[in-house]
Amino acid sequence: MAERVRVRRLSDEEGQRLQRLVRRGEPKTTTSVIRYRRAMVVLASAGGNSVPVIARLVTADEDTVREVIHRLNELGMRALDPHWAGGRPRQISAEDEAFLVETARTRPRKLGCPFTHWSVRKLIGYLADNPHRVVHIGPERARRLLLDHEISFQQTKTWKESTDPDRDAKLAGIEQVINDHPDRTFAFDEFGPLACVPTPGACWAPKGRPQRVAANYHKTAGVRQFHGCFSVGEDRLWGVARHRRSAANTLAALRSIRAARPDGTPST
Repeated sequence: MAERVRVRRLSDEEGQRLQRLVRRGEPKTTTSVIRYRRAMVVLASAGGNSVPVIARLVTADEDTVREVIHRLNELGMRALDPHWAGGRPRQISAEDEAFLVETARTRPRKLGCPFTHWSVRKLIGYLADNPHRVVHIGPERARRLLLDHEISFQQTKTWKESTDPDRDAKLAGIEQVINDHPDRTFAFDEFGPLACVPTPGACWAPKGRPQRVAANYHKTAGVRQFHGCFSVGEDRLWGVARHRRSAANTLAALRSIRAARPDGTPST
């Protein structure tokens, strides 16, 4: 039997970038539509869907879906961008473009520059006079290339990532179980109350004495705990909401998973 076509394991950064593309909704331009549909194909494949299912989802031919998956496995996120034939010859090479993107994503202090972040003017100045690779490019062209690679000026955010040294081995084990025994694979999670945080806003107030807002709303009607169970093989989700969190309620939810296998075969 031929091996099923499936996208490779995505990194956390790739997964978040694909989700941002899809959550923006149906775009307007032709280029954006192509990238949007290709992102949907990749995410659907990463979720374990087969090629025929993905083809029906995006209303495309199965061969087209397979080509998108193969290209992403080979080229990475660059496979999302359409490549139009013809047009004016490139003034900079692909290696120059890659160096531009790599430099923009590197902190200036790491490259020996005495400032904390790049402006377009500072970036093209460094590219034109650096000890590694000289690239002459105008500010508008540099800005367009950065946008093509979805690089924009943003506020720095904190990031949490797993430090488990066995992370890749554990993920490989999960993928093997899902692929080889989907009818015996179940996912379980419990979901507690959301934190309803009020928006502080802004106001005029005496200096040093701003108005204060409580950090959280009072939950006067109580809270609920939801136990959710998902069968990977059947693509079926069920669950129940409880008035409180307890070991007995969690055990009851786990027993419902066991009951979903009436033949007694162990669940994963």
